[in-house]
Amino acid sequence: MSFIEVNDLCKDYRIAKPGKGISGAVKSLFHREYTVKEAVKHVSFSMERGEMVGYIGPNGAGKSTTLKMLSGVLIPTSGSVKVGGVVPYEDRKENAKHIGVVFGQRSQLYWDLPISDTFQLYESLYSVPRETFRKNRDYFTELLDMGEFLDQPVRQLSLGQKMKANIVIAFLHEPDVVYLDEPTIGLDVTSKKVLRDALKAINQEKGTTIILTTHDMDDIEELCHRLIMIDQGKKLFDGTLEGFRERYGSGVSLKLEFDDGAPAWKEEGLYTLLESTDQQWTVKIPEDLPAKEAMIHLIQAYNPTNLHVQEERIEEVVRRAYVNT
Repeated sequence: MSFIEVNDLCKDYRIAKPGKGISGAVKSLFHREYTVKEAVKHVSFSMERGEMVGYIGPNGAGKSTTLKMLSGVLIPTSGSVKVGGVVPYEDRKENAKHIGVVFGQRSQLYWDLPISDTFQLYESLYSVPRETFRKNRDYFTELLDMGEFLDQPVRQLSLGQKMKANIVIAFLHEPDVVYLDEPTIGLDVTSKKVLRDALKAINQEKGTTIILTTHDMDDIEELCHRLIMIDQGKKLFDGTLEGFRERYGSGVSLKLEFDDGAPAWKEEGLYTLLESTDQQWTVKIPEDLPAKEAMIHLIQAYNPTNLHVQEERIEEVVRRAYVNT
């Protein structure tokens, strides 16, 4: 059996219809009508211990709802979830001992306390053995370079510093699995890189299972070998990044640079000219044409100063997947 088992998972919300006008408002006090919103529709997947998986989808796709059912916050309408053999919403206390959660827009920190005091609070909350706590605190403090602000009140910290602290809290008690919902939201490029490097190290050194939801596809490309995509509550893809590119990508393009100015374009029937300036072209080659053959042909036909092979950015692949499904 896999470490995480999600089978035919569904979650519906009943949303009250507001009455129109005064009479409608009075009527709704005695007879309220509802609509049903299907947030998650028959989603199934499994994960092995130690995997780091990207869970993506547009706003409202059902990502956070899925994580809340995995963490025991929500009860599914139907279907089943098991995490390490535990049904999260049936045994919340036992489940909480083995998981960590970071929601990018919600903080687990205390505004007026220094981070070091907050860590001690979570040490008591999770009953972490003293020696284990000290070892983990020192490990994460060094890994995330937090030494200089560990004793500052949270209100004095930057967004990146607070996010580092939230990440540490999620991992401090050595959980088996951690759910990260938009952990890099609002962070600058440097802070994102520090967090990504730290998550890689934690996953490799401690073998922690991680599910990551994000709209920043660089997070997925840097951290995850596997991708699960949902939209409107339904699972659309589950596989490797390479498989995702093959299914939804548009293939390889070539960038041609001309020091003396680009010549006239004359390949309308074979290649697609994606971008064009006086000094540079971006050319899409057919999927069934080997890149090497296309490069040789274009060099002979146009004699560019430089030629580069470009793989389509993962953001573009994801955007196309949303549009075409």
